[in-house]
Amino acid sequence: MTTASDGGGRADARRNRARVLSAAAEAFAGQGLDAPLGEIARRAGVGAGTVYRHFPTKQALFEAVFTRHLDDLAASGERRMARSAPTEAFFGFLLDIVGKSHRSGPVCEVVAADASWPRPLLTASVARFRQVLTALLHAAQRAGGVLDGIGPEDVLALTVGCASTLAAHPDRPAGLRLVRLTLDGLRPSAGVTEQRAFRDGTGVRREAVARCEDCGAALTVRPVGRPVRYCGAACRQRARRRRLAGGADNRADHGKGPMPRTP
Repeated sequence: MTTASDGGGRADARRNRARVLSAAAEAFAGQGLDAPLGEIARRAGVGAGTVYRHFPTKQALFEAVFTRHLDDLAASGERRMARSAPTEAFFGFLLDIVGKSHRSGPVCEVVAADASWPRPLLTASVARFRQVLTALLHAAQRAGGVLDGIGPEDVLALTVGCASTLAAHPDRPAGLRLVRLTLDGLRPSAGVTEQRAFRDGTGVRREAVARCEDCGAALTVRPVGRPVRYCGAACRQRARRRRLAGGADNRADHGKGPMPRTP
């Protein structure tokens, strides 16, 4: 017979497990995979015994953190695949990977290296993540939005580099611009802005074809007026929130020296 107190205990256990996973992800990002379990327990606000009850070994904790991260990314890719055009979905997914992984370098490295792990959960999550990435890549290539000859391993290596770039850059918006410029190298016509000539009856004019600064979707820029930077209100709002968050971070860090970072 299940009592109310039993249900409450299970709910507490689930909350504690989630706290430990979040704390472990932060600790691994800041200190590398050598972060001590005592530090993880402190960050989670639980005792070391609680950590060991949920994760008897450090390897089990690694697996759980990586599995949750990869499952979240794979679900994001599946949603994009269902809702967006192939090229937009692919580049949006890459930005998701970089944006969510730049503080979790070890996760990127595990996937890129295809490390052998003894437990099946992480193996299944890596396979799902790679399957989603491959499907998005091939769909974008069929749509003409990504260069032929690019494979999933190339994309994984590129995203690992982009995540490192974003993590190392002191200005997140500027780092994201560099990431987008790098990812644009996967497009048939590399570069954020291309030029296309057309005739309008009075001669040849030039029309700029740019990319949305948030999602990378193609934009047709008018020959006059203010430059178009975003494909819609959603991307504009996301960019604004990032700028505001970056400004808050800069104000909080004002006067502080650079923090050391463990590769």
